[in-house]
Amino acid sequence: QVQLVETGGGLAQPGGSLRLSCAASGVTLDDYPIAWFRQAPGKEREGVSSITTDGYIYYAPSVKGRFTISRDSAKNTVYLRMNMMKPEDTAVYYCNVRRFGLDYWGQGTQVTVSS
Repeated sequence: QVQLVETGGGLAQPGGSLRLSCAASGVTLDDYPIAWFRQAPGKEREGVSSITTDGYIYYAPSVKGRFTISRDSAKNTVYLRMNMMKPEDTAVYYCNVRRFGLDYWGQGTQVTVSS
């Protein structure tokens, strides 16, 4: 059974930083593409960043240069480091893995950027 658990959300000030973690069980993250999505109130879920099995990385234009995706194979965990945060980064953040055509999601972690 695939389980993804996101942690690390919370309150950050504009210009501040947070690091989100996505810990997986029932799946080896190195074997599949992994993505971070976010959903702000009243908006559709949007892709933030992704990393493929061969290390190709994508960032949405709105976060490029500020966010960094990485993974720790030994811990079977993917991270999203968020720097220079803006109020518009406020959202629930989800990690996603697509395995054999099925999408798996974590429960999400709330990120709020406010002074």
